[in-house]
Amino acid sequence: MPKMVHCAKLGRELEGFEKAPWPGPIGVRVQEQISREAWSEWLEHAKRLINEYRLNLGTAEAQAFIVEQMEAFLFGGGSAEPPEFKPQ
Repeated sequence: MPKMVHCAKLGRELEGFEKAPWPGPIGVRVQEQISREAWSEWLEHAKRLINEYRLNLGTAEAQAFIVEQMEAFLFGGGSAEPPEFKPQ
């Protein structure tokens, strides 16, 4: 039976993670409080951020930015779309 969590992002009881999907304390927090559905939404948003801002995830600055945006998207008021992003 899959692990269920009350998702902090979507506000419902949904399937969660057996293992943290991200390293470190933020990954543990995601495992405990975020559903797979919300994580999937985050991954799509993260792709837009990486592409629109042309982030090089090999740099500490880009990694810090992504973690900051992840926290805002999943636990805060949300992460804004990049200013130049135009949905299709």
